[in-house]
Amino acid sequence: MGIIVREFRIEDILDMIEIWNEVVEEGIAFPQMECLNEETGITFFEEQSFTGVAVEEETGKLVGLYILHPNNIGRCGHISNASYAVAGGERGKKIGELLVCHCIAQAKETGFKILQFNAVVSSNTRALQLYEKLGFVRLGIIPEGFLMKDGSYQDIVPHYISL
Repeated sequence: MGIIVREFRIEDILDMIEIWNEVVEEGIAFPQMECLNEETGITFFEEQSFTGVAVEEETGKLVGLYILHPNNIGRCGHISNASYAVAGGERGKKIGELLVCHCIAQAKETGFKILQFNAVVSSNTRALQLYEKLGFVRLGIIPEGFLMKDGSYQDIVPHYISL
């Protein structure tokens, strides 16, 4: 079954919120601690420079998403940042890779010069392997930079890629 990545539509919001909140509730990847509701979700996804969704072509089922936005302002506004979420039952099917590749192209099209990830958790081995495969550069390690849901701390590994 083929998967396409496209810009989100308002009718996607409830499925997007469900996938996003699943990752937030797992507490092992996103810095956010608060879940989205319909109102906050609409605002959050509409405020991004771009929000993309991964959808099964045949069924229309939403299986993942990403957000793209500036990493900073002013003189650093040319650096973008992104976050990715894949539905729990859909992981391991290369959907994340489709999302990251689409995001890289979209970031270029939007006019960003760099895509930077500030907080890749060191235990997120799939993401680390994917970013290496796609040519991202590791910037080092920030010891205990991420608070896990269980109260422990994990190192984070910032990355970037020039667009």
